[in-house]
Amino acid sequence: MAMTGKIVVNLHKLSRFTNLAIPLLAGLFFVAGMRISFYFHFLTVAFLFLSLLNGFYLFGQSGHSLLRNFGILGQGRYLLESIGPELRQYLFLNDTEERPFNRNERTEVYRKAQNINSASSFGSQKNFDATEVKVRHAMFPIRKKDLKPMSVTFGEERGCPNAYTLKRPFIISAMSFGALGERAVRTLARGAKEAEILMNTGEGGYPKYHLAEGCDLIFQIGTAKFGVRDEEGRLNDDKLRELCRKDAIKMVEIKFSQGAKPGKGGLLPKEKITKEISELRGVPMGRDVISPPSHVECTDLESAVKFIAHAQEVSQLPVGIKLCMGNVAEFDGLVSEMARLEIFPDWITIDGAEGGTGAAPKAFMDRVGMPLYPALKRADDILHKYEIRDRMKLVASGKLSGPGRQMIAFCLGADAIASARGYMLAIGCIQAMQCGSNTCPVGITTHSPDLQRGLDPAAKSERVANYVNNLEHDLEDLLCAAGCRSVQDLSFEHLYVPQDSTLHTFLSSTR
Repeated sequence: MAMTGKIVVNLHKLSRFTNLAIPLLAGLFFVAGMRISFYFHFLTVAFLFLSLLNGFYLFGQSGHSLLRNFGILGQGRYLLESIGPELRQYLFLNDTEERPFNRNERTEVYRKAQNINSASSFGSQKNFDATEVKVRHAMFPIRKKDLKPMSVTFGEERGCPNAYTLKRPFIISAMSFGALGERAVRTLARGAKEAEILMNTGEGGYPKYHLAEGCDLIFQIGTAKFGVRDEEGRLNDDKLRELCRKDAIKMVEIKFSQGAKPGKGGLLPKEKITKEISELRGVPMGRDVISPPSHVECTDLESAVKFIAHAQEVSQLPVGIKLCMGNVAEFDGLVSEMARLEIFPDWITIDGAEGGTGAAPKAFMDRVGMPLYPALKRADDILHKYEIRDRMKLVASGKLSGPGRQMIAFCLGADAIASARGYMLAIGCIQAMQCGSNTCPVGITTHSPDLQRGLDPAAKSERVANYVNNLEHDLEDLLCAAGCRSVQDLSFEHLYVPQDSTLHTFLSSTR
């Protein structure tokens, strides 16, 4: 008979042995406590407790078949399952396997945030199998002293009286107080001020803690219009006008959709709604807060474009829109309507389906929306088609935590980069993926005072500035290698997109 070398454990027999052994040992320790030493009674109590618990699993409950069949041994399976993500993350997955950000991607952010050299040795761990997009370098790279200053001005195309110049092309993407706890918001806002970049408030209502640190802000108007709504859920012009008078509010973004859940409104789980959040948003406690899937004012393309113009008039600030592209023909129609009405947002944020900071149904997060790169290229092409590319800026958003992916986005048409999870990682996120449960172990996406205690804004805000400085340093090096003096000089021709790559497939399709 051949020996396979495979060890087989009969769990059913093992569980029957365990179920008999536990009460038997309780009895033996009781006898030993009576006849040998009183100290055996400590083990008697422990095994008596295990016997009662095992008895409940086997005969007292019917909700879990595994426990009813295997007793306390089955509980071990649930225990292993509960710590499975941690075991895979730290012990079993290699440096390039993990999702949504693998260990290499996270480590690069951590090192940049801590001002540690992020260079690696002995070659890349990428595949190099003709499916990956690469940046084309120039035969004669330029020197850093020949680079133009990195800046982008929003609102200049339409002569906005309060046009805003972003000195560095990086934006902390939309994260509200609610999605994040107070300390996380203040940490990011303080870091944004130190780094001289913009921070988006997200759709969390009055941005109390964003304003507290004095950084430059984009106020986001979500579909529920928290902070600037009337009783019917429409835009309250007076509230918006008053908010936009604050010095820190530099721009306004109208969110039509987001990458994590395009076609569905925002979601804040009831576990994360405190009394303060309830007051700032004007929502009840004890219930999930679900925003409507669209703005009530926007029922067709014409009304949507006119709503942009109305927000521009009321706010007197640069106003942009954010969306995740779905049907390309619909985006084409939207741009066509802008051209017809001669009404243009000051920028369009293209949010890829890779987005993930917002809590979302898994079906939406996994299966709805177009990925960033093809969507960004399509948006740029359509704006050029109607000869209005020079009337607005494009902002790219969607898993852009590292300079390499950001460089590709610039080549596909982006004028600036918005990132959320990159900055979360910079202040200590460990990708525990508990953002919607109020149990974030590092105190970022929770309102628990005990968990927030671990996040020190003074220490972690410096990491935001370090992260931005090192992103800019790497981006400058990449620009020099490509032979370009600014991100505006980059184009699709600076990318090598092999025919077998996913991006090439998307770009070649018509829908």
